[in-house]
Amino acid sequence: MTLAEKIHAAQTVRNIPPESYTLPYRSIAELLAYQERVNAEKTFIIYYDEANNRTQQRYGEFIHLVRTAAALMRSLGLQPGDRIATAAHNHPDTIAQYFAAWLLGLCVVPLNMSEDDERLRYILANSQAKTLFCREEYRERMLGLMPAETALVRVFDNTATEGGLHHQAEALPPYIPDGSASQLDDECFIVYTSGTTGHPKGVVLTQRNILADSEAIAAWHGINTETVMMCVLPVHHVNGTIVTHTTPMLTGATTVLQRKFQTEYFFPRIQAEGVHIVSVVPTLLAFLLEANKIAPLQAVPETLRYCICGAGPLTCSLAEQFETTFGVRILHGYGLSETTCYSCYLPVNLSAEAHRHWMQDYGFPSIGVAIAANDMAIHDEHGIALGAMERGEIVIRGANVMREYFQNPEANEKTFAYGWFRSGDEGFFDRDADGREYFFITGRLKELIIRGGVNLAPLEIDEVLARAPGVKAGICVGFENDFYGEEVGALVIPESPDISKEAILEHCLAAMPFSKAPKVVVFADALPVTSTGKYQRNSVKHLFAAWKTAQFRK
Repeated sequence: MTLAEKIHAAQTVRNIPPESYTLPYRSIAELLAYQERVNAEKTFIIYYDEANNRTQQRYGEFIHLVRTAAALMRSLGLQPGDRIATAAHNHPDTIAQYFAAWLLGLCVVPLNMSEDDERLRYILANSQAKTLFCREEYRERMLGLMPAETALVRVFDNTATEGGLHHQAEALPPYIPDGSASQLDDECFIVYTSGTTGHPKGVVLTQRNILADSEAIAAWHGINTETVMMCVLPVHHVNGTIVTHTTPMLTGATTVLQRKFQTEYFFPRIQAEGVHIVSVVPTLLAFLLEANKIAPLQAVPETLRYCICGAGPLTCSLAEQFETTFGVRILHGYGLSETTCYSCYLPVNLSAEAHRHWMQDYGFPSIGVAIAANDMAIHDEHGIALGAMERGEIVIRGANVMREYFQNPEANEKTFAYGWFRSGDEGFFDRDADGREYFFITGRLKELIIRGGVNLAPLEIDEVLARAPGVKAGICVGFENDFYGEEVGALVIPESPDISKEAILEHCLAAMPFSKAPKVVVFADALPVTSTGKYQRNSVKHLFAAWKTAQFRK
């Protein structure tokens, strides 16, 4: 097969090719027109800033803002297929900016403003963005990063007193497309992955990807016009955008957007707005547990059905602590930017016994069952499907699989080698009594620790480490060793300065074979994570360099 044929196969689900996959709308423009007709007076977005100030917009108001922003973009000469970069943060303006670009057939390149200048400079140059839209507070920084070929830097900020596009908008009529043409194949997002080394890869998503994944997410969770969701994750990433913005827009639901996650406001805002579902990452669950130890948080509101959790490594220990402490279920799932967002979830209606079984009894919390937009499997290194309980690479194919990595043929050839999207994550599956396949992730293939020729799964060791005495948080790290190639180390945040490293090592050795147990403990003030909560184990290997020549004996 050619590369194009392999990618087409990877976008085919249950033998339905992407061009035949049925969706309720031909474009995001058509979706907005429908919601304006049906839900104009219904609340779409509620926003809380860092000072706890609250504002809200009805569907009609939000869509008017989107069309006004589209008119502004059009007035700058932007054409369908052009790419625009956005330097922003969680704010209704940012969401409106995304939708406005999609009305025009533009592709958004969202920037994570917590990244360093070198990475942002690379993304701006690599994406070939025609224009940068930024909020006022980022203007000076971004002016120093723009490549010469990016002609325009525009402030998109309704609080800007001068030069902001909102002020120019008053003179322009809103842009209202007729919505008759399909835009499903239009590129609409290039999300740059948060790799630990080298340059990030640009994940190209289309309107078809976004609508297909949003529809499948909505169906899985029963999201409808009565549902209220809450967003505490950054909207420069697919989780914050797809789960809690495009999915509510698709269904006529309401979303409560936070400027940023704040433990003290988490449950009170759920209570105040009657939130049913909130999407989080494991790091935020740990923050809530820690805050609750210091000062008990408000009781969990009755409206909250569960917390969706993914985008990072969830351990059985953390899940059990959270569910026991707060009495609210974690709905674990899994996905990647390359699959638009989520690809699988635990079923919503599991009994308490079944939920506990899949979350606790395998040593890893299950990431669940494949959603309708995609198929999932476990393959070996040659693309051969493996059976139940056999470890291999998690692979996915479906309508939510990306178009490609932007301008990266080498990565595309490797990723789509066998007509599936190869995730780079190791995992396995098991079947329930009805034959449904429940998947598990054991770690990144590139982060597997290879000790004496034997592969060790980091998450399995993390589970034991999390239960060790005095460990506030910790991860295992494979470091270079002259005797076994790699050995196992532990990077730990201690609960107090007098915690014993020896006690931690003894706990681990009592719970697992010597070959798997950490041999060295290094204390740290923080663990290396990306903005979406993924551990960066390979970035801290150097902390264990002193033990390269050490031979560890039981």
